[in-house]
Amino acid sequence: MATKVVMEALSPTMEEGRLVKWLKNEGDTIAKGDVLAEVETDKAVMELVARGEGTLRKRLIPEGETAPVGTLIGVIGAPDEDIAALVATDGAAAAVPSGGPTPAGDRVAATPPADVIAQTRESAGASSIAERPAESQGEASAPAQGKVQAPSAGAAPPRQPPTLTTPPAGAPAARENGGRTRSSPLARRLASERGLDLQSVQGSGPGGRIIRRDIEAAVQAGAAHAAAPVSRAPVEGAFRDVPLTQLRKTIARRLSESIGPIPTFYLTVEIAFDRVAEMRTAMAAMGDEYKVSYNDIILKAVATALAQHPEVNAHWLGDRIRQFNQVNLGMAVAIEDGLITPVIFDADRKGLREIAQESRQLAKLARERKLTPEQYTGSTFSVSNLGMFGIDQFTAIINPPEAGIVAVGALEEKPVVQDGTVTVAKRVRMTMSCDHRVIDGATGAKFLQTLRRMLENPLMLVW
Repeated sequence: MATKVVMEALSPTMEEGRLVKWLKNEGDTIAKGDVLAEVETDKAVMELVARGEGTLRKRLIPEGETAPVGTLIGVIGAPDEDIAALVATDGAAAAVPSGGPTPAGDRVAATPPADVIAQTRESAGASSIAERPAESQGEASAPAQGKVQAPSAGAAPPRQPPTLTTPPAGAPAARENGGRTRSSPLARRLASERGLDLQSVQGSGPGGRIIRRDIEAAVQAGAAHAAAPVSRAPVEGAFRDVPLTQLRKTIARRLSESIGPIPTFYLTVEIAFDRVAEMRTAMAAMGDEYKVSYNDIILKAVATALAQHPEVNAHWLGDRIRQFNQVNLGMAVAIEDGLITPVIFDADRKGLREIAQESRQLAKLARERKLTPEQYTGSTFSVSNLGMFGIDQFTAIINPPEAGIVAVGALEEKPVVQDGTVTVAKRVRMTMSCDHRVIDGATGAKFLQTLRRMLENPLMLVW
């Protein structure tokens, strides 16, 4: 019995996937568990495995195409099994030819949907100008072209339209009663894009109507006369449309869910980093295994502070607030397609070296698009650090249902007053975005006080 290959939900938030690459060709023998294709989810590139065995009979979507979860994208079955009914029932897209994807040099540009509709209407003789009602006394208006009206019981059959003849070559284009040139919708759009005056074009369609081939012939013959005003086609190279990746679509959707509905306020502190810098230098002198980044120290400090403030380490769930007893810290990582937030689980219970090793490994997997769903879901709070890019201060957008996120700016050396004396000191500005439904101003301020105390006395982090 044939097995359907569908676009599976390969991540908890996946709604559609882009088929990056087929790893099996039509006619290949398939065993259960074989990797059929690579699919780009909203977070990473995942493997789609076979749920049955047999022969890959059909690949129903080409590489690069996006399909909603649950869409039939292939069929596995016996070599002689009839799968036509299965494919037709599921309404699948046309299959890629058995020889594999069409070579780049042989590809034919896809026709835009608007052109397909327009060409269909054009072949049916539809005009872009509405038909005028019949003017002879006692007659009802003729039905619009393309629509069929059933005659009422006992009524005379509808009058057939007169036969239209094509005008001889060189004849002017036919005009409507109002003086406008008759043309198909597609012809009018093509003429507008190419700067053609329809009055200068000879129509060869029914009744002298101008159709697509007339526009193309006029362009080839060099008979173009600019219409005024015209809608000019964009200059080649003036811009570049970048298709949305699944990750970028998810970022757009999730952030739209955050910045609008969530009542957000912001708290900013400036933290002395002199002792953090001294500790980091001392640890590096002990050997490579003790090297940690400033971000590793910040992650450890935030996790430790969250363990002391469960009211901040919380989620908004609509009808209740969930406070967590474990700190699963999301760390924002910039990748080529956008931003992803892998999670360091139980971060408050891990030492600096563990956090340093885990954060480097997660960042590497994120940039290679190899994170699994278990590695980027389940965070209770997040940290976003743009200090390495020289950003002094910024506000980060909360990742719902989390109640807060800390944005970390650059490490600066600046003059400060200490004990009445101006001296140069290291400072970092941090801004906490708070969901006011969960975190009140005083609650957020107390959390930042604890975080400041941890970072200005970093030996507390290794106690």
